Amino acid sequence: MARLDRTVRARLAASGKLFNAGYEPRMARVHQRNARRLRRIIESVGWPGSDLVGADGAEAAWLILQHAISEPDLLRRTLPLLTAAAREGKANPAHAAMLEDRIRFFEGRRQRYGTQLDWDADGSLSPGEVEDPHKLAERRKAVGLPPLEEQVEDARGQAAAEGQRPPADYQAYADARDEWAADAGWRPAAPGGRGDSSADC
Repeated sequence: MARLDRTVRARLAASGKLFNAGYEPRMARVHQRNARRLRRIIESVGWPGSDLVGADGAEAAWLILQHAISEPDLLRRTLPLLTAAAREGKANPAHAAMLEDRIRFFEGRRQRYGTQLDWDADGSLSPGEVEDPHKLAERRKAVGLPPLEEQVEDARGQAAAEGQRPPADYQAYADARDEWAADAGWRPAAPGGRGDSSADC
């Protein structure tokens, strides 16, 4: 499942279609299909940690979960399982931190670790606002994340290599992203219609 995710993403990125406005439909279908399969696995065995599926399997499960952005309930219900697995040494603590940030990002709340980057009004990829920023470096270090500056530099380098560009109209982009989040069930519905856009995964 993770291999399919990466393969389709790479193909769409190379063609330039991944970064068009909105959630690319082929990528969305892969994410949704993988999410359904992962949900069944979790319902059967709990979080598939390294004790059950090895380190590579646990990494794959986390990737699939991170990309299941159309399934808010799956991400929310799985966070405590992944956090517990990380405490028991059966999952990477950084994965639990990134999942928590992922949920907060789509809910429109401040992140705890600053791991989720998106385009800002200045046309740069940034983590946006974080909770208790003066303790951010300490929190990141505690779960094995690199310094924020290093993550941001790497993400911007990857975006440039893939040909990603900031939105021409930031406000329209932000409105569409927020409408998509409401439509998907991440946030209360906002007045004004439906959206179908989201940040790239």
